[in-house]
Amino acid sequence: MRGMNKLATVCTAILLSAGLAAASDPATTKVKTPAAAAQKKTSGKATRTQVGQASWYGKAFHGRATASGEEYDMFQLTAAHKTLPLGTYVKVTNLRNGKWAVLKVNDRGPYVGDRILDVSYGAAQVLNFRGRGVERVKIEVIEPQTMAMAQGSGDTSTVE
Repeated sequence: MRGMNKLATVCTAILLSAGLAAASDPATTKVKTPAAAAQKKTSGKATRTQVGQASWYGKAFHGRATASGEEYDMFQLTAAHKTLPLGTYVKVTNLRNGKWAVLKVNDRGPYVGDRILDVSYGAAQVLNFRGRGVERVKIEVIEPQTMAMAQGSGDTSTVE
């Protein structure tokens, strides 16, 4: 019985030291940075989906610099949002007709009333509200890994 206890103690010590060595290995240790913690806090559903009024902007801004530094092309599928990070991709759904498009946020705005999004002329055409000017929409942030997979397949602006 004494031999069994000794063997169990030795095995436990070996397993424990192996576990501690793996836990202290920098290659396997996950470090939580303040940015990662903040991202985790803000990645909830409430900040990733928004419903409200969207408008479109076109010719008067065509060729001008956007907040991202890109030249505004009214025919591209882009959008302006007040707070989403520039470069974010969003799925925008027209709640009146169900049409949707994936847009890249490359500008700031809108600055009129309580609107939540300005879309390019091209996006307004795809969403079928160019003639109406303003439409109720739902915005859903597309996570970067999802967008990367879509770009890998060559599908970045799917429209239903």
